[in-house]
Parts: sequence; structure tokens; C-alpha cells
Amino acid sequence: MLPGRRQAWDGTVMRRPLLTLLAAACALGAGLAAAAAQSFQTAAPHAILIDADSGSVLFEKAADERFSPASMAKLMTTDIVFEALKSGRLSMDTEFTVTEDAWKRGGAGGGGSSMFAQVNSRIKMADLLRGLIVQSGNDAAITIAENMAGSEEAFAGLMNQRAKEIGLTNSTFRNATGYAAPDQKVTARDMAKLALHIIDTYPDYYKIFSEKEFTWNKIRQQNRNPLLALDIGADGLKTGYLEESGYALTGSAVQNGQRLVLVVSGLKSARDRASESRKLMEWGFRAFEPRQVFTPGETVAEASVYGGQSGSVPLVAKKPVRVLLPRGSSDRVSAKVIYTGPLVAPVEEGRRVGVLRIQRGDTVALDQPLYAGASVEPGTLSQRAMDAALEFGTGLVRKALDRAGKGGDKGGDKGTDKGAAGAANPS
Repeated sequence: MLPGRRQAWDGTVMRRPLLTLLAAACALGAGLAAAAAQSFQTAAPHAILIDADSGSVLFEKAADERFSPASMAKLMTTDIVFEALKSGRLSMDTEFTVTEDAWKRGGAGGGGSSMFAQVNSRIKMADLLRGLIVQSGNDAAITIAENMAGSEEAFAGLMNQRAKEIGLTNSTFRNATGYAAPDQKVTARDMAKLALHIIDTYPDYYKIFSEKEFTWNKIRQQNRNPLLALDIGADGLKTGYLEESGYALTGSAVQNGQRLVLVVSGLKSARDRASESRKLMEWGFRAFEPRQVFTPGETVAEASVYGGQSGSVPLVAKKPVRVLLPRGSSDRVSAKVIYTGPLVAPVEEGRRVGVLRIQRGDTVALDQPLYAGASVEPGTLSQRAMDAALEFGTGLVRKALDRAGKGGDKGGDKGTDKGAAGAANPS
């Protein structure tokens, strides 16, 4: 959802292009309805599966419920290092000193995974990253945090700042390792978003996630990601385990040019984690087929404009609008455009205006940003005066509808969305 929306009203619904979209979506659903519905069940309490190219959500289960990330928190630690490498503030030859704190809390004596770094030794970033990613070393994570930010607490502040920049709206980090902390929580959707960000932004550094083993201090350790040992095209990312949250995995795999990203959490054993992740990946590659709904730059819908030379502006997508639909499903496919409306002139071409939301049954299959496809300059004084009068009138209508809605049907959905404006969902 976009921030700052006012209430939706009929005066800002999408025009003909959205009706075309809905017709296309209904046709897609109808074409699949003849076959029996195909469903997938997983033992994981939290799960999500996403097609990386289109952003289509293929499966989700409690994807917005918060849980402890365990060592999957190291993905955010890794992202901060990758960003520093990409910007040139660090290099792979940069050396960090292993502090006594990192050695005590994160070393073998700490009871968790470790790269077995020696206290006061200096380690190059290229090796620390492999200790962090391949071996899931808590000593590597603490060493990175304390050398980059002075303390792990300060580094956690960087993690939360970075999470906000990436768009992780429901996650909070308190340490670099994933050690249990009362308010260190993430969601499956946020972890998938973080994984996609890492894959897209740092393709060269991301390759480290696919390395199957790493030796440090004469101790060879296997990558803890169980998917790498399977013949399913897996190339990352990170496992996690805490007693309180169970076994978890954020993973990615590529088959025939298609990349899927999954997150599972809350499983009872490492074996369950591996088998459920494999089943989910294989089902995702096998059970879906892509549909392209709009090409880049094609008008998806039109948004109302207040006080402009034109009363509307086309909304377009910068990327192809593709959605993956399950083969043999009877799920209803629907679509709507959500934007803050009416837009106020001037409107600049290329400005992000809203989102196109496509739903498959109860699942939000796709949220794709929409942009103004043209500029709209401020109108003449008379045009603006007419728009102002119209806006005043529709505002009164909306308030009356609000009062009527509050006065009746107290136990049900009043058909309004206080957080949305310009939401177009004609039936």
C-alpha cells in the first residue's frame, strides 16, 4: 500500500484500460477453471515463494507474521558489507581484527556456528565473507560489526537503517549474528525481499553463496544450505536455527532461466527444512506458467488529475507486467490499480503514482509500481476553479457516505478503505 492515501471514491476509478485488464485477467482465470484446483501444502508455519523476474507470489503462508530470523539475520549483515564493497569503502583485501568479544561470544566456545577465527588475528574481507556466508560464523559476523561500526549495537542501527532503505517494512534487527533477542523479528515476505535485493544488486558478490565449502584455520566446513547439494539449480542463500523459532531457510534456485526465491521458517528439524524447501521449489518450477498482461510503457489505466490542463494521466509500467498462474487452477484472477487521487497538477512524466495489484484468489500475486506516462501542466484559472468546485462537491458526497456507513452495517465491511485512495476495482 502507498502511504498517505485518502479514501477511495468513484470519481477517481480507473477508465477503460483497467476494464481491459480485468477482462484479460478474467479470461486467464476462466481458461484455467475447467481443470481441478491444484493446491500446495507445507508443514512450515511461515513460507513464501516468489518468481524473481516478475515478482509474482506463487505461494504464501503467514508470510507477514513476525518470527526470529536466527542466522538468516546474517543476510542483512552481508548486505551492508556488499554495499560497502560496491561503493568502494571496503575492498576484498581490507583486513579486520578479530576482537576478544568476537572470539568469546562467536567462537567455538559460544556454542553456535563459527569460522574458528583466532583472537587478535587479522583477516581479509574475502575470507571473512566466506566465514560469514559459507560457514555461518558468528565470530565473523561480530568481527565485521565491531570493525565497521565500533560495536555490534551500533551495527544493528545500520542494519535497521538499511532495512528501511530496502523496504523491509516489518522487520527489526538487534545484532549481526541472529542470536536470540526479544524484539529481533522478521517476516518471510521481508526476507524474500532482502534476498531478491542482494541477488539483483550484487550479482558478482552473490556468487559466494553458492560455494559449497570453505576452509579456515585448517578446518574445512560445508555450506549449511542443504539445497546446494540437490540437483535443483540452487545457488543461495542462508539457513537459520533457534530453539524458539525452529529451522529456517531463505533459498534461491534457477531452472531454465527462471529464478525462484523461497523462505520457510518454524520447521521441527533440519531434515524437514530440506525436504519442505525442496518440495516447494520443485512445485514452483513445475506448476506455474507465465502470462504477460502489459508491455513496458503500455497504458494500464488512467488516473484523475486535479487542476491540470488534462483531467487524467495515463499510468504505465516500466517493466513488463507478467504474472505466473498455476496450471489447472480455478482461482479467480482479479486486478486493480491503487493510487493517491486525484493527482494534483503539475504531474511529471515518470513520477511514481501507484501500484497495479493482481490477485489470484486470496493471494496477492503481484504488486507492480505504476508511473505517470505523460506530464500534465497546471490548467487555466477557470479550469482550476471548476475542478475545485467539483472536488468540493464530491468531498461532501464522500463525507455523507462515510456517515451512512458508520451508522449502519456495524458488523461488516462498509466498502471503504481509509488507507486507500483512487483504488479502482470495478466489477
